[in-house]
Amino acid sequence: MNKKLQKYKKYFSVDFFSYTRFSVKKQTFFAKRLSFLIKAGVPMLESVHVIKKQAKSKSEISVFEKIVSDLANGQTLAGSLSRFKGVFGNFAINIIRAGESSGTLTANLNYLANELRKKEMLRSKIMSAMLYPVIVTVATFGITGLLIVYIFPKIMPIFQSLNATLPLSTRIIIFLSEGIRNYGIYIFIGLVLLSITFSLLKKYVPRVRFISDGITLRVPFMGVIVKNYNLTNTTRTLGLLLKSGISLTESLVITADTTENVQYKKAFIDISKGVMKGKTVSELIKAFPALFPDMLEHMVAIGEKSGNLSNTLIYLSELYEGEFDDLTKNLSSSIEPVLMVVMGILVGFVAISVITPIYEITNSIKK
Repeated sequence: MNKKLQKYKKYFSVDFFSYTRFSVKKQTFFAKRLSFLIKAGVPMLESVHVIKKQAKSKSEISVFEKIVSDLANGQTLAGSLSRFKGVFGNFAINIIRAGESSGTLTANLNYLANELRKKEMLRSKIMSAMLYPVIVTVATFGITGLLIVYIFPKIMPIFQSLNATLPLSTRIIIFLSEGIRNYGIYIFIGLVLLSITFSLLKKYVPRVRFISDGITLRVPFMGVIVKNYNLTNTTRTLGLLLKSGISLTESLVITADTTENVQYKKAFIDISKGVMKGKTVSELIKAFPALFPDMLEHMVAIGEKSGNLSNTLIYLSELYEGEFDDLTKNLSSSIEPVLMVVMGILVGFVAISVITPIYEITNSIKK
């Protein structure tokens, strides 16, 4: 009975920590600090213990306590981390496992820290590039909503008292104003429920997620940015895994697992299956022209022929990262004119809808 209880206790302990999440910044800190300590001659067990002392949250401390306990009982670091895949991810675990088996753990931890740092930088670049368009869009709809919901209703009694025939634009604004004022709360709740439903469908219905990610890749301009982001991450991840001594098929599976876009995830899984059947990566990539450019196919073919595929992939990741940087830098300047035009049309439409009837009523009074 006690053995069963211990078994269930262990199961629930691991299950709980599988939901614990380390931010990319914390994972980078762990890999970089552990590499530094091991290089300085500090034993693995003591190194993790030192890192645990620097942890602040209870969940982090608990995870590191488990790792220290596993290391003290003779487990490898990768074996211990595999209990916390939700914390570190398959990519980090396999890079560390390869480093332990080949005796290059310090170098692999540095690779891991640099890769995580670059991924975080890519995400921050996307957030920075999208900040200005989001602010302008919110401001545009905020001003338009303010005019329709609060300013326009104060003028409506004047139009109604004169029984004048109102222009079409004014009638549209009146319809929108009354609709928002009377049913605004229901519209808001409906939009929230729609967003939640779509999020749940994306999370639990693979087909919906697959179609959604495919549409994202085909959105003008934004799709190119998303494609370069995914190409940068996948080529670098695959290149580093191969450089660490992990087999090609396993590296492809791990790359698929670490990829967020389901379209690329499926592509790498299919490519790994093809490689297991004896085909080359370059010829398998041809089946996905919408995801992989022709140049990538040719470069991969050269890398395979020269036996230097890992370095070729890392070179490609740097190339696509450079293109990604250029696109994100130009994003604001490219979107700004469109946003200005849309903002001018919306605000101008509301202004005309208010001014036109006032002008017509003034002219009729003069007559």
